[in-house]
Amino acid sequence: MPSQRIALLSFAFFLALIVSSAPAQQSDQTRLNQIQVIGTHNSYHAGFQPSAEALWQAKYPRIYQGLDYRHAPLQQQLDNGVRQIELDIYADSQGGRYAHPLGPKMVAEAHLPPDPDFDASGIMNKPGFKVMHVQDIDYISTCQPFTACLKEVRHWSHAHPGHIPVFILVETKQGTGSRGELQLTEPEHFTSSTFDALDAEIRSVFPSDELITPDDVRGHYDTLEQAVLAGNWPTLASARGKVVFLMDQRPVGPVYLAGHNSLRGRVLFTNAEPGEPDAAFIERNDGPEEDITALVRKGYLIRTRTDADTKEARVNLTSRRDAMIESGAQILSTDYPASEPARWPGHFAVSLPENAIARCNPVNSSRACSSESLK
Repeated sequence: MPSQRIALLSFAFFLALIVSSAPAQQSDQTRLNQIQVIGTHNSYHAGFQPSAEALWQAKYPRIYQGLDYRHAPLQQQLDNGVRQIELDIYADSQGGRYAHPLGPKMVAEAHLPPDPDFDASGIMNKPGFKVMHVQDIDYISTCQPFTACLKEVRHWSHAHPGHIPVFILVETKQGTGSRGELQLTEPEHFTSSTFDALDAEIRSVFPSDELITPDDVRGHYDTLEQAVLAGNWPTLASARGKVVFLMDQRPVGPVYLAGHNSLRGRVLFTNAEPGEPDAAFIERNDGPEEDITALVRKGYLIRTRTDADTKEARVNLTSRRDAMIESGAQILSTDYPASEPARWPGHFAVSLPENAIARCNPVNSSRACSSESLK
């Protein structure tokens, strides 16, 4: 009898081990493109300082309306379950290009009290990529410069080992300095050398073993798209604790690709179109839902927006949000994650069922995926 009891206990212990390891095994089989997460749009956005806010509300109310949102610091957002952030960057290879914005001058001319110095430590005078929404106008960020924002993410990542991968969307800001009646600082243009510097800044913060790059996904395939269509995204288990960099602006893709066929040696995934050799990540910010669903089923990684310019948030219009969640887009970007709901009636916010950090993708997840494995 004692030997039988010992055998039963041993079997029960073995069974418990199998059950407890099931989520890990499921995570081993689930691929990076088979989950869905919530992200934030312009994640660094700190809004206007008091006098600048009063000026823009009075003089440019329609423009101000679309800019009337702000986010918590990056680490706080990550603590609250956000798993995609967006950083808008301006090239500043010599330093000082954006150190003296037009905003304070406009405040003075309007006879408003001066706002606090936005750059008391002189960061804007130093070379390196700067993070802001619109030069001269909407330039207050919760982190500065770009590398400092990345260091915040890495610090959080090390404090939360094994986290669901964090997607970092990078929007390269350039173009003319003309914006309506305002003449703003002319942005520095992005060249192949500028992008080399961008990759170098990213790698100065994140070592290779903390990154998921196009080379990691391509594997032995000739092109990145071939690998994606063959389902060669890394497993969630191998991707945990890492970050993935994505490029927002499609027009600069060819510049980033120059000399790097199918993104060989590059850090960021370009915002490509199906059929292109570098196609892995695709933005469909405005849908439609059916298009997104078809792309997800093929294997692409899709980012979409659930709201924009405070329009949905002001009237609590949820149809776009709900359609994008059901579309299967892996990255759902919003100005209002659950931890930062809109202040207007209805308190518009975006979250996954049961406020989960991530869920099995409603379009392409495998049977192996379970919510218990996505924590």
